[in-house]
Amino acid sequence: MEKEFNPKSGYVMFVVFLILLGATITMLSITGSPWYIFGFLPVVLILPGFVTVNPNESSVLILFGKYMGTIRRNGFFWTNPFYVKKRISLRARNFNSEPIKVNDKVGNPIMVGLVLVWRVENTYKASFEVDEYEHFVIVQSDAALRKLAGMFPYDNFEHEEEEITLRSGGEVVNHKLETELIERLNIAGIQVIEARINYIAYASEIASAMLRRQQATAVVAARSKIVEGAVSMVQMALEQLSEKQIVELDEEKKAAMVSNLMVVLCSDESAMPVVNTGTLYQ
Repeated sequence: MEKEFNPKSGYVMFVVFLILLGATITMLSITGSPWYIFGFLPVVLILPGFVTVNPNESSVLILFGKYMGTIRRNGFFWTNPFYVKKRISLRARNFNSEPIKVNDKVGNPIMVGLVLVWRVENTYKASFEVDEYEHFVIVQSDAALRKLAGMFPYDNFEHEEEEITLRSGGEVVNHKLETELIERLNIAGIQVIEARINYIAYASEIASAMLRRQQATAVVAARSKIVEGAVSMVQMALEQLSEKQIVELDEEKKAAMVSNLMVVLCSDESAMPVVNTGTLYQ
C-alpha cells in the first residue's frame, strides 16, 4: 500500500553541495594535485538526490526494486541518491473518448461515447498494480461503455415496459456507468470524479430506418390524440343537440353526422363544404 515519505530539505544539501564543489575546485587549482579529483566523487553522488515536487504532483521512490514511499509534499528536497524517482501527476484529467460502435440490449448497432474526469488517488497501485495506468484507463473505459450499452435498449420502441433507456435514462445511466468505472479502475488507484455519456446515436447502417420509425411513431401518437379529441367533440356535439332539442336525430342521421364530423376533424386538409339542397336521404 501507499506510504508517505518524509524527505530532507534540499536547501541544506544544496549548500553542502556548493561548499564541496567550491573546495574541490579551489584545492585543485591551488595545489594542482590530481588526488583532489576524487573530491568530485561526493559532489557527483549528492547531485542525483535532489528532487522537486510541484503542486498536485508526487514522486514515487524505489531503491533496488523496493518501494520506499511517496513524496506528496510540495517543495525542494534531497533523498538517497540511489533512489529511482517516478513522477506521477495528481491533477484531475479529462478523457473524451471517440464514439465506438456497440450493440444495445436488443442488438441494435449504436454509436456511443463518454467523457471521464479522473485522477490518481493511490500512487502505489498506479505504479505497481498495472502497466501504464493511463492506457489502463482508456481500455477499461471502453470495456465499461460496451457493458453499459448491453444493459439498456437505445429506445423503448420494442420494449415499452423498459422505463430506462440509453437515450432517455439520463442520470440513472450515467450513475451506472460511473459505478462500473469505479469498480474497474480501483485496481489502478484511480479516482473517478465524473463519468457520463456525451454522444449516442444509431449506427449509420440503420440510422435512416430508425429515423423513419421514429417519425412513424410520432405520427401514430399524434393521430391517436387527434382521434381521441375528435371523438370527445362529436360526443359533446350530439349531447348538446339532444339537450337543447335543436334537431331530432335518429340512429341513421347520427351515424351520418358522426361520419361527417370525424372526416372534418381528422382530415389533414381543410374540409370542402357541400351544400345539400335536398334532404338528408337524397
